[in-house]
Amino acid sequence: MMAVVLKILVALWWRPRKIEEHFAKQGIRGPPYNFLLGNAKEILSLMSKSSSQPMPTFSHNILPRVLSFYHHWKKIYGGMFLIWFGPTVRLTISDPDLIREIFISKSELFEKIEAHPVFKQLEGDGLLNLNGEKWSHHRKITTPAFNIENIKLLVPMVVKCVNQMLDRWIAMSNSDEIEIEVSECYQTLTKDVIARTTFGCSYDEGEVIFRLQAQQMVYVADALKNVTFPISRFLPTKKNMRAWKLDKEINRSLENVIKKRMHNWREDELDQKDLLGLMVQATLGSKEGLEPKITVHDIAEECKNFFFAGEQTTTNLLTWTTILLAMHPQWQLMARDEVFKVCGSSDVPSKDDISKFKILNMVINESLRLYPSVVATIRRSRSNVELGGYKIPSGTELLIPILAIHHDQAIWGHDANEFNPARFSGGVARATKHPLGFIPFGLGIRTCIGQNLVMLQTKLTLAIILQRFSFTISPKYKHAPTVLMILHPQHGAPIIFRRL
Repeated sequence: MMAVVLKILVALWWRPRKIEEHFAKQGIRGPPYNFLLGNAKEILSLMSKSSSQPMPTFSHNILPRVLSFYHHWKKIYGGMFLIWFGPTVRLTISDPDLIREIFISKSELFEKIEAHPVFKQLEGDGLLNLNGEKWSHHRKITTPAFNIENIKLLVPMVVKCVNQMLDRWIAMSNSDEIEIEVSECYQTLTKDVIARTTFGCSYDEGEVIFRLQAQQMVYVADALKNVTFPISRFLPTKKNMRAWKLDKEINRSLENVIKKRMHNWREDELDQKDLLGLMVQATLGSKEGLEPKITVHDIAEECKNFFFAGEQTTTNLLTWTTILLAMHPQWQLMARDEVFKVCGSSDVPSKDDISKFKILNMVINESLRLYPSVVATIRRSRSNVELGGYKIPSGTELLIPILAIHHDQAIWGHDANEFNPARFSGGVARATKHPLGFIPFGLGIRTCIGQNLVMLQTKLTLAIILQRFSFTISPKYKHAPTVLMILHPQHGAPIIFRRL
């Protein structure tokens, strides 16, 4: 019994004190560690206070609201400081040169941390969460599905889905004006595109599965809010039992679709270029000794992973970019004029038109800068490592606040909190004072695999909307960027569209 008590004291008191001493000797400090809780109480208090009221509608200075704990403690301790999530230490790093070491020059010394169990159940144990050889093998298998030439083949399908969405908007109103909650519509659109990208000829079955996973997101969001009583996710409540049933149903349905595709592979000569087809091909190849095996379970986890990451990222990029264009009509007009010059007022944008949308690309990049879907990311040191002259002990978690880097005046200039797409007129490299100042899709070998698809769908969707509508912010809109899994508008995004 005494040994158990001693171990607890070492883990919850002695070790955190030694870590604080280790970093203090290097000039790195932070809010003091509190027994067991760390800084959790202060973090929750700061975030609760900052999110209690909406922001001024046309302000893009969102860092104090979204990452209030970082904004608060940076003013006290500087850009590099310690924070404690319970007895787990996180070293906050916003220096781009150190970030280059973490993600590029010394990337083999750092790994992604395990996702929260609730997250993992939703997003799957795929590329987002894997490390080591298994991650490398899965990345190799899935990469061909997302090369730009394969993605361009999806243009007619995306155009069709977008036009169907806009036709529904028009049918909903008897006049030339209609108010739309765009985040919900974009979510439906993106689910359709991703289901087709993932499942191809098995689209109908895949759509049903993704619909179930969308239901599961509601339960996950609810569970994440209950941080004061985390053990509640294990209790057999009505909500938990429904979530567990959904999880089993999703896994069972995915495995059935995968096995069916595998069974019909040789006979039907099915298209192998969708994500599911490429992974099934890898599995069949492994049976012939051509590749290390990827199991049916692995494929199911990657499908869940892709749906979660792709749907959330694309929906939010479309939502924030639409909000920004509605807030800044001069840029909306410039983007529309460009679309008309490239493909006319009614012609469907083609795959060759995508690269010609220069102004639209600038607007999207500025949206990614001001409102990145992922506001922070975490890595963990695999061993004792030196980082920019600092000695980092093995197991230290490093928190990289992407949102803070994107809003840093030292990197972006005095107008860092203003919407100014013109900063990207010479490309990303010339827009920032540091090459790693813009990282909306991550860095290094773990850069988001689906970014080509995200950008293609966003450009096509906005181009077609600009052809058919002008739009402004609804008086009902409340500007309240909030993080729950990813950055999203807390009170939705009502936009007023007027037919051209």
